[in-house]
Parts: sequence; C-alpha cells; structure tokens
Amino acid sequence: MKPILKNTIKALFLGVAIFAQVKCSSSNDAVEQGPPPVIPPVVVTNDVDFWLTKSDQSVLLAKQTGSLGFNTTSNSYANIEVNASQKYQTVDGFGYTLTGGSAEVINQLTAAKKSALLKELFGTGDGSIGISYLRISIGASDLNATPFTYNDLAAGETDLALAKFSLDKDKTGVIALLKEIIAINPKILILATPWSAPLWMKDKDSFIGGKLQTQYYDVYAKYFVKYIQQMKAEGITIDAITPQNEPLHDGNEPSMYMSALDQTNFIKANLGPAFKAANISTKIIAYDHNCDNPNYPKAILADADAFPYVDGSAFHLYSGDISALTNVYNSYPTKNVYFTEQWTSSEGSFEGDLKWHVRNIIIGSMRNYSKNALEWNLANNGSYGPHTPSGCSMCKGALTVTSNENFQRNVGYYIIAHASKFVPAGSIRIASNSGGDLQNVAFITPSGSKVLIVENDGSTSITFNIKFDGKWVTSTLAAGSVGTYTWK
Repeated sequence: MKPILKNTIKALFLGVAIFAQVKCSSSNDAVEQGPPPVIPPVVVTNDVDFWLTKSDQSVLLAKQTGSLGFNTTSNSYANIEVNASQKYQTVDGFGYTLTGGSAEVINQLTAAKKSALLKELFGTGDGSIGISYLRISIGASDLNATPFTYNDLAAGETDLALAKFSLDKDKTGVIALLKEIIAINPKILILATPWSAPLWMKDKDSFIGGKLQTQYYDVYAKYFVKYIQQMKAEGITIDAITPQNEPLHDGNEPSMYMSALDQTNFIKANLGPAFKAANISTKIIAYDHNCDNPNYPKAILADADAFPYVDGSAFHLYSGDISALTNVYNSYPTKNVYFTEQWTSSEGSFEGDLKWHVRNIIIGSMRNYSKNALEWNLANNGSYGPHTPSGCSMCKGALTVTSNENFQRNVGYYIIAHASKFVPAGSIRIASNSGGDLQNVAFITPSGSKVLIVENDGSTSITFNIKFDGKWVTSTLAAGSVGTYTWK
C-alpha cells in the first residue's frame, strides 16, 4: 500500500474514533445535568375583589375566589367605564332606622349574641358590614309598641317651659342600644325625626293626624333643642333632624300633618332661630317624604328667610321617581339631598326586593346626588312587630329576631351591606357609565380604593368589562344578581 493512501485511511479511522468519543462524552454530560428546567405556568394576579349576592339566595354577600386581573386584551363585551377624575357628592353613609321596636327585639338577645351582632352590623372588620348612618325617632314611631312623645301630659294640661320633658321612655331601649353602637363606631351619624308633636300642642287630641298649632311653634322648637341637648348629655350627638316624618301622611299612628308653608314658617321663625340661639350645629333637613312632590322642599328653599337654616331635603320612594332628588339638587345645588326611608314588605320576594332596592335606593339615590341611603326598619320579631295598634304590620326588618339566641338576615340586610361594607363615610361618588340592564354606581374611598356596585336588572346572565385607566377586567353577573367590585 502506498504511504499516502495508508496515512489517509489512518486519519479517517482516527476521526471516527474522536467523533464517537465526543458524542459519548456529550451524552454523558446531559445525563449528569438532569432534565431541562420546568417553566412555571403564567399566574393571573387578582387585581379586583368581587363580592356577590344571587337573587336565588344560593350566594349571599360572598367573596368570590376567581382571579380578576386587569389586561388590555380586547373583546366584544359591553364596558362599564369608571372615571375617578370626575367626582360628585361626598357620601355620609348607609344604614337603617333604629326604631324603638328594633331596639326592643335586639335587646332581647343574650349579651354575647347581641355583642356579636352589633359588631357585625357596625364594626369594620372582615365579618362586619360597616353601617355608618342611623335614623331614629324623636318619641315613638309606628314601629314602637305604643305611641308616645317626650312631653305627654294629661288632657287639658300644657307645659310651656317643658319642665316635664323626659327621655325616660327611650332610656332602656334606643338610647341604651345607641350607646353600645357608638362604642363600636364613635363616628356613626344619627338623623332624628318626630312622628308627632306632643298632643297638647296639636289641634287634635290624637296621635293620628292633626296639625301643630301656631301658638306652640316656639315651644315646639325648644322641644327639639331640649331633645338634642339631653341626647348630647347621654353621649349621643344628633347630626341632623327633620321637622316631621312624612308630613303629608296623617293617617299613621303616630303622625302629624305639616304643609310646606307650615314647615317653612316653623323653620324660619322658630326652629332655625332656636338652634342659632342655643348654639346648636345640628342640621335641619326639610321634607322627609315621597319623591312625587319635589315642589314641597323647593317651596321651603325658595323662601329667603328659611333658606339659610336648611341643609337640604330628604326623600322616600313610596311614590314618584328617584330622579326627584336631582330635580331638587339642580334647582338648589348648594343644598344637600338625602334618602332616608324605604321599607321591604312581609309579602315581598327576596329576588324582587333585591333588584328593585339596589337599583333605586342604593344605585338610584347615589346617582341622583344623595349623601346617604337608608332602608327602613333594622329589626323586628317573627310577627313583624312591635308596632303601634295602627302602625305598619307588614314592615319587614333587615333582621328578624326569632329568639334570645337566634336571628335571621333578610333581604334588607344584603341591600345595604353591598354598599355599607365597602363605601365608608367620606367616600366620593365618581363617574361610571350606566345603561341597559347593568345598573351601577362607583366610588373612591378615603383610602383611595375604587368601588363599583353593579346590579343585573335583566332576565339573562351578562358578561361585561370593568374598564379603568385604559385596562379592564371581565366579569359575569347572573340575572338579578348584585356584585360589588373593589380595587386599589
């Protein structure tokens, strides 16, 4: 064999050997290093907390576990766009009327049960709903066992000096319970309202109907002053009063008729000056009746002498439309509007009441500039009592106390809780577009959190986007359901 060919063959064999060695070495190295690293799955951060109540009661104010992360992936769903730069009214709070009957049944609970309930209602912890506003009656409402005022006298007697004025009939009930509530939430706001003046001041010797006699306007103004001062001495600050509950409804027990002209004259000539003379800062809020008569509060505000004494107007919605609040607000934008009462009936359904009340009372009042939203009675017993002999026998409380150890939460509890738990006093309503079946209202809280309350008023489930600062999250609400969404 020629030397050149021999050398070539040797080189080829050597190359194959080296290649094989290198390949084997590479393979061994791979085994020694182990399998390739596992790439972790993409984790969707939860940017939005979502609390849900379904109209069939299968879910009741429950925080949902799914993740809602803001993104910019486009879709074809409808948008609810929230704009925090466009601000409206500051919110005073959400709550109920603490009637004498409410206090009576709540006070029947054992000390441990009552303490736990009050912390749930008025506390701010995880298990609480943060009620921040209460309405109470000056004397009895129709949801007391019997009618009374703080200056009841024998027939034919008068007490112009109010020497016999006394809070005693409420001291073991509403007043005692308020002290426990204030210990939990010292900042709670309280609105007080009379259902009737003392009978000796009226033109009718009955708790049902009648009018305040003009000769007693001045002493009745002092009755309010004395009430506010004595409540203050009990450690209870009255933030606001209305001169008369439902002044155009004189068939209730108790009740009293007061025309717009009568209320105007009483405020400008007696009540306002009496508060000023006594250095009382308690707000005077006019009207306190239905949305079908916005001209009543407008007549009071149109009076140049009454105007300075009046903080604003209060409304109920047993007739009329919630837009009446905007009607009055637009006419007098320097004056506040309030929503102070709406009942749920013993004959109502959870589904129907949840939809109607959240749409009108929570979302509707807020979108129409109200500073608060109050449902009616906080609590009753299983027979929808106590109430006066001719008082409301169908008013269902937010709670039904069934024994000294047990109570149940009714639809009124969830109506308010979807706002009160998430929208504390001092929050500000911000812009959100609303239309179709997705009724909604948005807020920014004092801590900077954003809150959106949405009610699906339709008959089918709806998937939609919550859009904020150019990004959005997608959520779904079943028909008749209510969702509260919160994010930083």
